[in-house]
Amino acid sequence: MEWDNSTDEVFFGNTTESPKDLSSAAWDETTLLSLQISLSAVLAVVTLATVLSNAFVIATIFLTRKLHTPANFLIGSLAVTDLLVSILVMPISIVYTVSKTWTLGQIVCDIWLSSDITCCTASILHLCVIALDRYWAITDALEYSKRRTMGRAGLMIGVVWVISISISMPPLFWRQAKNQELTECLVNTDQISYTLYSTFGAFYVPTILLIILYGRIYLAARSRIFKMPTSSGKRFTTAQLIQTSAGSSLCSINSASNQDGQLHPTGGGTGGGGGGSPLFMNNVKVKLADSVLERKRLCAARERKATKTLGIILGAFIVCWLPFFVVTLVMGICKDCWFHSVLFDVFTWLGYLNSLINPIIYTVFNDEFKQAFHKLIKFKRCY
Repeated sequence: MEWDNSTDEVFFGNTTESPKDLSSAAWDETTLLSLQISLSAVLAVVTLATVLSNAFVIATIFLTRKLHTPANFLIGSLAVTDLLVSILVMPISIVYTVSKTWTLGQIVCDIWLSSDITCCTASILHLCVIALDRYWAITDALEYSKRRTMGRAGLMIGVVWVISISISMPPLFWRQAKNQELTECLVNTDQISYTLYSTFGAFYVPTILLIILYGRIYLAARSRIFKMPTSSGKRFTTAQLIQTSAGSSLCSINSASNQDGQLHPTGGGTGGGGGGSPLFMNNVKVKLADSVLERKRLCAARERKATKTLGIILGAFIVCWLPFFVVTLVMGICKDCWFHSVLFDVFTWLGYLNSLINPIIYTVFNDEFKQAFHKLIKFKRCY
């Protein structure tokens, strides 16, 4: 390299660059480095938050005896799976996403891809077994309560991992035949049969199952919530409740219903044979009507909360994973289609984000978990 004073140019072989071009290149390199550092920091924060949130859920379930139930065992297993995603998959993905080049070799690539597919699939399938457990618990409460044991929950978790491993293993067989320097680490989409098998097994079939299950859970919960309490052997109707809400007594309950199961005061009164005064009975009916109205308000609030929770669960799952699996399926079927690598990275990390959202959704909307969280935090503060 030498400087030519007449032209103020720097010679690099057969090419020339002016000092202005060099400064621009240096500025671009500095900007790129700043972007890489910022991206690494953001992804590291997401990864750390995923580790801490899932670890906190696991610790809460382990330390709180009240939470030692089969249903919470499934949620704890989901947290373990998402914790594995944040430990085995996300850190290496940060390096690969930022550098855009794979430098860790074939063996690490195979391990990383297998861990990615296995853990992410297991996380998705855990949502299905949790939904299935809730569906059985709400539609067949009496019978299922006898079969809802830790052993049964463990069996469901075992099935989840067997399916997940069976989906992640096939790429290892045809990748071993390739002995070349790796510059990228991606699942081979040339095998269209595997692309269909993996995407439908890991996402599309579980998604359809989740939609069906949560739809039935919502309908069953709504049906149970709106079963009104009975009084005097009769059930209040909506019309009667509307009348009562206007401030009147339950005058719409006819004399026949009163005779079927009237509430009598314990003292009979003078010469009355235990019938009680009309004023006393009207007062009891008014209080009972107010109680029914309060129950109806609580039921309406519970329905809204259930609807919101189900919407968040399904919405978060679909928003996080649908773009990634759509792109994966399209790339496997359409050989001429092309997606920008940045877009693919965004969709990949959007899927990983579901491992951070899961512990939030399944615990924030659970009162027992919130109480356990508060107790655990107070316990730590004491030390």
